[in-house]
Order: sequence, then structure tokens, then C-alpha cells
Amino acid sequence: MSNSGFETKDEQEPLRFISKQEAEALETELLEDYRFGKQQLIEIMGHNCAMAVTKVYPLKTLPKKQPTVLIICGPEVNGAIGLVCARNLRTYDYEPTIFYPKRSLDNMYKDLTIQCEKMDIPFLSYLPTEVQLINDAYNLVVDAVLGVEANSEEGKEPWATILGIMKQIKIPIISLDIPSDWDVEAGNTEGIKPEVLISLSAPKRCAVQFSGKHHFVAGRFLPYDIQKKFELNLPKYSGTECVVEI
Repeated sequence: MSNSGFETKDEQEPLRFISKQEAEALETELLEDYRFGKQQLIEIMGHNCAMAVTKVYPLKTLPKKQPTVLIICGPEVNGAIGLVCARNLRTYDYEPTIFYPKRSLDNMYKDLTIQCEKMDIPFLSYLPTEVQLINDAYNLVVDAVLGVEANSEEGKEPWATILGIMKQIKIPIISLDIPSDWDVEAGNTEGIKPEVLISLSAPKRCAVQFSGKHHFVAGRFLPYDIQKKFELNLPKYSGTECVVEI
């Protein structure tokens, strides 16, 4: 076994889809035992998400003249990952716009917001209820609304209205970790139907129901001992890639 933790044998064990409890335990171990910082993990994941977007939707393939992307950010970790994703997409010459209706008072989230503002990334004051305006203005929508930690917010405003609008969007949606109106364990067959799902660290159990075109795993940064402890059986990453499509 090499130090990278990837096996060279021909037969790979099946990739595991982890529960909400396992996802929370994995994050706690990263933060407490391995001394990763919360912002460090958010930066890694946001960068990985931006890389996945560029792989599926290179600039030259976008249908509109301007490479516009709408990133819809929630109040907790997924929203912060969305902010980092937007910032990275801006450095790759995409034109992100952020809708971030319920901003956190935490200094880290404020810092991430300021970084985006300083890079001239516009913030919407409201999300158009006329869905065709979104379809006409943007090439893609990044769903960074509600992640593993925020499912209890789904029925609350403004998220209920936002999720209702997102269900009607016709342009491709990229969901970060889980689609925002899906249960982490059970999924939601009537919920948002993203074209791309980017599972962070490891796929969650609801991802078994994902029927879109592209499913990426962004977990290469995980120390091998954690991969082994949680029996993640992550796929082999090519070269220096930080994401892998499954």
C-alpha cells in the first residue's frame, strides 16, 4: 500500500454511501483529531467544487455569450462552500453572481463574503420569481443552499420559496454535497433534479437516488487512516486531480 492510500489491486471495493451520522463523525474527526481548520476544509471543498464545474462546463461550451453562473448560498457550511466556489470560478474567468439572502454573522462567513465583493462578484438583492429570467440570464445554477447540517431549514422562509423556484429552473443545476431539498438518508424523488452532484468527502446515502448526468466525489484530501476507518473505498483519482467522476 502506498502512502497515498490508494490500492493497486485490480478489484476495488464498492464505494460506500455514508449516513448523516457518519458524515458528522468524519467531519468531527478531521477538525478535532487531525486539526484541520473549519475554514481550511471549506476552502478545499469550494475549490474542488469549482474544478468539477469547469470539467463539465468548460467556458467554450457554455451556450450564452457571457459565462454567467448563479450561485445560491444558504446560511451555513454549504453556503460558505458556495462562496469559495464562486471566488474560484471568478479566477477561471467565469462570471458568477451570488444570491445570499440570509448572511451569517460569523466572522469567517463575513470574510468570505468580502473576498467575493472585492473580486467584483455581484450579489443579488432578491431571486426573481419569474424563472424564465434566471434561465435567460445564466448558463448554470450552483445549489449551495442546504447541506447535511441544515435540512431542518427546508420548510422555513426564505428557503421554501427559493427551493420552489429552483425546482422550476430549466438550465443545469449543480448541487454541492446533497440537493438542497433532499433528505440526507432518504433523498427526495420529487425534489430538485440536478444535472451534476458533487459529493464532498464521500457520497451520502441519498446520492443512490441521483439520476443526473455527472456525479463527482471530492474526497482526495482525506487522510488515508480516515478513509480506512470509515471504509469509504474512495475511487482512484487520476494524476493530480482533486475530484473524480463515478
